[in-house]
Amino acid sequence: MDIFIALTALAGALSTYLIAHHNRFDAIRASAASSIIAYGILSLLPVNLALYSVAFFGGTFIGMSAPKRFGFFTLTISSLLFSILFEYLVPLLDGYGGALGLSAFLSVCICHMGILMGAPRSKKSN
Repeated sequence: MDIFIALTALAGALSTYLIAHHNRFDAIRASAASSIIAYGILSLLPVNLALYSVAFFGGTFIGMSAPKRFGFFTLTISSLLFSILFEYLVPLLDGYGGALGLSAFLSVCICHMGILMGAPRSKKSN
């Protein structure tokens, strides 16, 4: 597992989650704003810009689905699951779109199912 992909996805999820709690931002605006800022920052770094910006954007999908359901702990676990699934699904699916959405959905779904089955849960922030 590429640790930078995991950290990038976690940064995307956390930034969207935190921004979405402000009055002027909903989840979609938070995802868009954080993705634009992250793209600008990542363009200054010597990394594969396409791969890491897509990983960040996928992380924002997790942050968009989590504000009403997850706290920081479950958001972090879901982001790490996303990065693992993303790395394995990108070679199998044609293009980033399918792997991105499927990885985000599965990671949130796995965490939610774990909570329903009694896994420890972090408190939702208001």
